[in-house]
Amino acid sequence: MTELLGQHDGHLRVIEAALDVRIGVNGSALKISGGHIEQALAGKLLSELYDLLKRGYPIYNGDVDYAIRILRADRNVDLKDIFLDQVYISANKRIISPKSLNQKLYVEAIRAHDIVFGIGPAGTGKTYLAMAMALAALMKNQVTRMVLCRPAVEAGEKLGFLPGDLAEKVNPYLRPLYDALHDMVDYDRARRMLERGTIEVAPLAFMRGRTLNDSFIILDEAQNTTSEQMKMFLTRLGYGSKAVITGDITQIDLPSGKLSGLKEARTVLVETPGIKFVYFNERDVVRHRLVQAIITAYESFNGDRTLPLPLPPIEAQPVNG
Repeated sequence: MTELLGQHDGHLRVIEAALDVRIGVNGSALKISGGHIEQALAGKLLSELYDLLKRGYPIYNGDVDYAIRILRADRNVDLKDIFLDQVYISANKRIISPKSLNQKLYVEAIRAHDIVFGIGPAGTGKTYLAMAMALAALMKNQVTRMVLCRPAVEAGEKLGFLPGDLAEKVNPYLRPLYDALHDMVDYDRARRMLERGTIEVAPLAFMRGRTLNDSFIILDEAQNTTSEQMKMFLTRLGYGSKAVITGDITQIDLPSGKLSGLKEARTVLVETPGIKFVYFNERDVVRHRLVQAIITAYESFNGDRTLPLPLPPIEAQPVNG
């Protein structure tokens, strides 16, 4: 019961605020008051969270948020089917599992298909879950190598001349992939795997001319590939390999007039057998809760840049004489 309520009843406060209900605690009994629909949803939520706890799944405040979103979208969902789908256990013993319906579909698609496209806004777990799936396949000896790549395209800034050799020049573009890797694998183990080539992190340009057998390959930020680069990447796939391509088509940093390879692939490959497209939206965001609100605000913005900006307040000027 203590774990269900959360520290200082923190889980209950989250549920009350999100569902507009009041939850009273009397020993091991909970009394829910509020609208009929909200009462039923809160009851199902608490019951399913309790089942998760009984099965040894630790509940955090973030999990309560995700569970509310899932049940709001589909009240017939069994949370155990999603949260107990263990993808990978990170270096700090944290269980990595889906946190939304689309994330669950994404994980199942990667298991069932050799090429999967994950398309959606930032923070929806596209790359993170793909990396967890890749590490799990590597640890189970289903593949012999894990390859992470992304195009080296400036995100709106002009970075100018970067010192160092070629690897040092492109390293800033690959930093997010290293960050996600070190979040799942302890630093020393990751370093050894990188040195042996078991895990490879490289810019997309380094894929040209290669054939990757028995590999799990992830292309991140694929919205910044050109049509030619996307075709080149997809044709690197060798025997016994899987490829996951992730991107957000609302954040394309290609020069004006250049067609995104990811946008083109949606049309060209949509009916190709063995290839699966999974789409995410703001309800799948697993970062700070404000990220979801920011994505929603930008999507609803009509894009009219001619709207007048609010004027700053006019300061009173002293009168001479």
